[in-house]
Amino acid sequence: MLFNSIQFLIFFVVVTTTYFLIPHRFRWFLLLVASCVFYAAFIPIYLVILFGTIIIDYIAGIQIEKAEGARRKSFLILSLVANIGVLAVFKYYNFFIDNINFLLQQSHITANGLAYLRIALPIGLSFHTFQAMSYTIEVYRRNVPAERNFGIYALYVMFYPQLVAGPIERPQAILHQFYEEKHFEFERVVLGLERMLWGLFKKVVVSDLLSIYVNSIYNHHEANTGLTLLVATYGFAFQIYCDFSGYSDIALGSAQVMGFKLMENFNLPYFSKSVTEFWRRWHISLSSWLRDYLYISLGGNRKGVVKTYRNLMITMLLGGLWHGASWNFVIWGFLNGAYLSLEKMFGVDVKSGSHYSWPYKLLRIFITFHLICFTWVFFRATSFSQAFYIITHIFNPVNFWNLRIQDTGIFASMSLGVVLLLLFEYVYLRKRRLAEITPAYSWKWPLAFSMALIFLIVGFGVSGGDQFIYFQF
Repeated sequence: MLFNSIQFLIFFVVVTTTYFLIPHRFRWFLLLVASCVFYAAFIPIYLVILFGTIIIDYIAGIQIEKAEGARRKSFLILSLVANIGVLAVFKYYNFFIDNINFLLQQSHITANGLAYLRIALPIGLSFHTFQAMSYTIEVYRRNVPAERNFGIYALYVMFYPQLVAGPIERPQAILHQFYEEKHFEFERVVLGLERMLWGLFKKVVVSDLLSIYVNSIYNHHEANTGLTLLVATYGFAFQIYCDFSGYSDIALGSAQVMGFKLMENFNLPYFSKSVTEFWRRWHISLSSWLRDYLYISLGGNRKGVVKTYRNLMITMLLGGLWHGASWNFVIWGFLNGAYLSLEKMFGVDVKSGSHYSWPYKLLRIFITFHLICFTWVFFRATSFSQAFYIITHIFNPVNFWNLRIQDTGIFASMSLGVVLLLLFEYVYLRKRRLAEITPAYSWKWPLAFSMALIFLIVGFGVSGGDQFIYFQF
């Protein structure tokens, strides 16, 4: 079920209204059933797989808490193997088989080739796998007690606002909230709905319009000039940002309406003055997950300079592979790891740098944005050869200034959306939170803001738009 659909609007109204009408003791069950319905709207059979890992992790958590010594680690390993095993089969099996078959062919070994699995990737598998792994790791580290209520634990993994694309929550941040009685608070509901509208604006007005243009260029990259490829790459940078942060806004807003607080997942990443700062602002729940459970577990920066760079590279390479079973994603992760290592090597300051002049800050933002855009080419391209072609032809002087615009209306609308987004983020969100547009002070501001978003969504949005990009991960 897509957030940008009429089905979700009906689902959200029915579930939220029922949530506040029924007694508190039944609400967790309502949310669990609603989450199952929400996920089953994609591919119902994958509920079986999801509940299979939920049962394993639920039992493993209790056993980890009860056990001592090596037995505790054994149950943790069981949980991790189960989760990573499911991920490996559905997401990486065909990728590895493809590479093995390629090596066999290159080695001139006579073979019919290993068989591929013809199965669809469950929606959001990487997200709820990482969230489930967070639980058993935190229980193992004694940072949170094992959850005894199976329904509550299942809800922790399946909570519908963040089930398929995050944010990836830690158990100590969300489990206790399912036990707390939530009351209807009008101001909180208004703020949640405002955030949902802001996320919907980013998705259907900016991202989905950009996707029409970006797809038309990237899908026919050999027929386009350097400037056209460059503009399409800029377009994808904002497409993926508005698509993913828009999802996060709708997720946080829908949870906020019911009284739940999820972690922030984005914080104006394209205003970053270094790649290190970018990764503290982009997909925060994943970057912090990789830092806490992978980078630090490998030794972090505690075992010397060389091993620090090694740990950074391993973390970002696996972070790239997390996004998809493709060498393009591995290259994307490698580039980000190289950026981070070089910044650490040269001691790049990632703080706000209030003592710097605004031209210098602007220069650093400009450089960081373009470094990130370079990596987005590999993220968006469907093959290495396509990415290589686009990069090598962006600055081709032949007919460089011949910009391809197939539909001037779509181009104008998407340009307007990006301009409005940047203006609002720079003028307002850079210094204050969206929640400050609140009816506690005056009704005119939240009403005007909401009406403006509705006008833009209805007037310029793409109805029946694309699925969210990160659902494939």
